[in-house]
Amino acid sequence: MTSNSMAGEGSPIFYTVTEAAQILRVDAATIYRAIREDAFPAVRVRTRYVVPARAVEELARQAAESSGVVDVAQMAADKRNARDFERATGGAW
Repeated sequence: MTSNSMAGEGSPIFYTVTEAAQILRVDAATIYRAIREDAFPAVRVRTRYVVPARAVEELARQAAESSGVVDVAQMAADKRNARDFERATGGAW
């Protein structure tokens, strides 16, 4: 198993911000800005960010399934709200 793959699969677990930007066909600055605004998933390791490959794949899947626009900022806000709700209620509905 390499540091970039799980269970011997050849696909990466994380992309650099530049790689994610290339895949999404946007400028890396757009990704960095969204990360800083907590509107795009990332992992910070000291001063560097990496983007979970699964997050990029999920965006593509949702866009293909909905045949519409996927708003990453809205997805992030929904997840933050769910997390805040869980914290406030102790996970109870």
